[in-house]
Amino acid sequence: MDNLDVLDKGLKELGIDTDSEKLGKLITFKNILLDWNEKINLTSITDEKEIFIKHFIDSATCLCPGLIKSGSKIIDIGTGAGFPGVVIKILKEDVSMTLLDSLNKRVVYLREAADKLGLKQVDIIHGRAEEYGVKKEHREKYDIALSRAVAPINVLVEYCIPFVKKGGYFICQKGPSYKDELEEGNKAIEILGGKLEKVEGYLLPYSDIKHYILLIKKIENTPTKYPRKPGKPSSNPIK
Repeated sequence: MDNLDVLDKGLKELGIDTDSEKLGKLITFKNILLDWNEKINLTSITDEKEIFIKHFIDSATCLCPGLIKSGSKIIDIGTGAGFPGVVIKILKEDVSMTLLDSLNKRVVYLREAADKLGLKQVDIIHGRAEEYGVKKEHREKYDIALSRAVAPINVLVEYCIPFVKKGGYFICQKGPSYKDELEEGNKAIEILGGKLEKVEGYLLPYSDIKHYILLIKKIENTPTKYPRKPGKPSSNPIK
């Protein structure tokens, strides 16, 4: 089986529809990622098959719960190399996607990628979540917030929940350590207006990797004191 089959069949195994255009865009995105990776550090994974499984298929699991619908307004916080946001946008073109990252070099790369891929309704922002989560054009304006960022749950929810409108969701991607993190994070979720609705586990096709998605529903508006100033959520997490 070649690598393209792994990508195509892996996505189909998750119940995600693909076609030649979407697969072509994912391959183009992989090439852009690897080109830029020689200039700036975007990923330590450079093997094509591993990129398809650990980045693309893993990102696509965010579609599995069925919360991302046509016309959904989505923000990917700390998108980094574009995961999961760019992959979601390629696979579900009729959503509006905002990509937020704090490093300008990555933002330049993401803008070039979006342009070369011909992606429409994509807004790419250079900034920190703590700064943009208080701006009225972004605060509680999104149906869905996504994050695959490497931060503990009690920090991550302060970055992400303020962006979500009441009734919307924060879809949080985590590894097996999520249970320990939740013990620390449940209080923060509640304080910020969220409620953990469920956790779904996914064995990534063609691998032995099991990842988890935490579905956090926004049930109350976030208190105006959150998010706190840049650096505060990570140095002094909500307890």
